[in-house]
Amino acid sequence: MKIVLSIAGSDSSGGAGIQADIKSGFYHKVFMTTAITAVTVQNTLGVTDVVVLKPEFVVKQIKSVIEDFKVNCIKIGMLSSKELIIEVFETIKDLNIPIVLDPVAISRAGSKLIDDEAINSLKSNFKYAYLITPNSLEAKLFFDVENINDIKNLKDIPTNIIFKNIIKSDNQTVDVLLKKNGKIKIFKGKKADVSNTHGTGCSFSASIASLIARDKSLYKSIKKSKQYIYKAIKNAPNFGSGNGPINHIL
Repeated sequence: MKIVLSIAGSDSSGGAGIQADIKSGFYHKVFMTTAITAVTVQNTLGVTDVVVLKPEFVVKQIKSVIEDFKVNCIKIGMLSSKELIIEVFETIKDLNIPIVLDPVAISRAGSKLIDDEAINSLKSNFKYAYLITPNSLEAKLFFDVENINDIKNLKDIPTNIIFKNIIKSDNQTVDVLLKKNGKIKIFKGKKADVSNTHGTGCSFSASIASLIARDKSLYKSIKKSKQYIYKAIKNAPNFGSGNGPINHIL
């Protein structure tokens, strides 16, 4: 069994963050270890409080895992401050372990989740990731990309980037992979007409990390993860009064 380390926040409603990563890893038959960066008070209606853990405590969690486990892939979710970003990447950048980075900076509703200093710090560390998974708003923020033509003209590519849902379609989800070498691959999938999508970004990146840990190619990892998320949304348990969680276990 392969091992993945998730560095992310905790979601008390169980749909996103560390909880989503563990469930996604379980589905893909990997052992998910964790380093928690923050503890949230949230449900399907939103987040009402957050306790951010100190960078040195997060680093202790990471070191405790990597000193005892042979980690095959690292997945990173929300890092809430410049200091935390610096400390985390200083700890993992030379480990020779592939990193899947979900650059959590803007919610799908358009709310900025971290400040400008953290945004700049995160961007400066993109080069250490094997894959970055921005949503369409984060694509605009970090790369000034809004469509396929922007992607084709993008210069100074730091690493492999999967631009999620960057091409708008009524009945499909269309993601665009830009390889570090400039090559482009388009991934199309069915769009699930369901409102329960809480945690899809976390689960998608955790799924990719799990498959990479299992020695799957980047193309196959993305393709299988898109199929997984579609099924997980389609079979959502319809919990809560708001945007409910997907069905990670299927």
